[in-house]
Amino acid sequence: MAAKLVEIVCRLGSAPGRKRLLLGAFFHAWPIFFPIAHAYRRTIIRRPRIIAVVGSFGKTTTTRAVSAALGLPRDPYRGWNSGGFLAAGLLRIRPGARHAVLEVGISRKGTMARYARLLRPDIAVVTSIGSEHHESLGTLEGTREEKSAMVRALASAGLAVLNGDDPNVLWMREATNARVITFGLGGACDVRASSVSIDIREGTRFELHADGRTRDVVVRLLGRHMVYPVLAAIAVSLGEGLSLDEVLPRLERLAPTPERLQVVRTGDGAFLIVDTAKSMLETLLVSLNTLGELRADRKIVVVGDIEEPKGSQGPLYKALGTRLADIATRVVFVGGGKAFESLASGTRGAGMPKESVVYAGRSARRAAELVQEDLRAGDVVLIKGRSTQHLERVAFRLVGRPVPCDVEACGLKPGCGECPLIVRAARKARAKARGGSGRLPAAGG
Repeated sequence: MAAKLVEIVCRLGSAPGRKRLLLGAFFHAWPIFFPIAHAYRRTIIRRPRIIAVVGSFGKTTTTRAVSAALGLPRDPYRGWNSGGFLAAGLLRIRPGARHAVLEVGISRKGTMARYARLLRPDIAVVTSIGSEHHESLGTLEGTREEKSAMVRALASAGLAVLNGDDPNVLWMREATNARVITFGLGGACDVRASSVSIDIREGTRFELHADGRTRDVVVRLLGRHMVYPVLAAIAVSLGEGLSLDEVLPRLERLAPTPERLQVVRTGDGAFLIVDTAKSMLETLLVSLNTLGELRADRKIVVVGDIEEPKGSQGPLYKALGTRLADIATRVVFVGGGKAFESLASGTRGAGMPKESVVYAGRSARRAAELVQEDLRAGDVVLIKGRSTQHLERVAFRLVGRPVPCDVEACGLKPGCGECPLIVRAARKARAKARGGSGRLPAAGG
């Protein structure tokens, strides 16, 4: 108890700390907000069709894609999808709305069923099942059982939109009497994509097979796995009676989600791929695969800690080093010394020169300096790390945005773009420069 009080007092001493305390208090106030939101859903907003997006990975981009496809007003990404914030999301729905889309996240067993009772979803979208919650939910089977509660809550007139390429998601079709639409790259999926290709300037191109037709689609989202949110959004839209002609132009305009393979161009002609929202092993490998598909003379990777690693960490980092050696020209590691030693062992064993793997300690500032000293036009730099490391600060520094912070770990959500310290520094820089934006440029811009 004394330690908790000391922590609270320390946080009160800084603007980010005060913000985190406020957000934490709002999250934990769900016992107050849930009864109000519960009553609101069952009386005033009975007519809007509520779409719940659940899964281990890809929820935020899928939520944004579904909202865009349905033509809903843009809702700024905030990264809050549970507790009091979920109730607040429900209370923001207007009685006259036709649809509303809510991202739903969990952290412990029994939570999803409670959220399902609150939302009473008409449509459930399941993106994936992965190791994100292995510490609290155990096995993948345990995770899928917990997340399937949202699908089980559907009435027979509802709709389940399931990732047909993920066997743990497809398993959920037996958990509901609702209509099921599958999406993915596999030939058996109802809404599927083929001939996927990616380009750092253009985004992702693919052939869409849906509604009995084939269409060429180009979206601004980068990466083969970013096709899945688009397919999910199309599946929901077709299930709700919209046409491809209505939906595709909206999805083609959709910008990347901040810190999810967000492409940023530096002033000297290099490209940054900012992917710092989370760093489970699955997401690390997917990001590296995306980098591997891109054409570039040099590929630099700024990589941080693996998030929630399963099992012994040494072999994981060594295997990661081996994979990095296959893709990267240069690696900058941010994290613990033992993890770096294991990762460097993997890169050397795969034939990568020792001098091509450098250690920035735990400093995002030092990582930016190491990249900047040798950055060239045309380079592609992937920035990927544990969410609390906030390695987006590396990107901020590389585009000239002031970052008055070099803490090793911070639990503030969403990322540094919302941090009071950095927002204040950007305002001061704009005032000094008389009109500078102080923000990351748009994707590809």
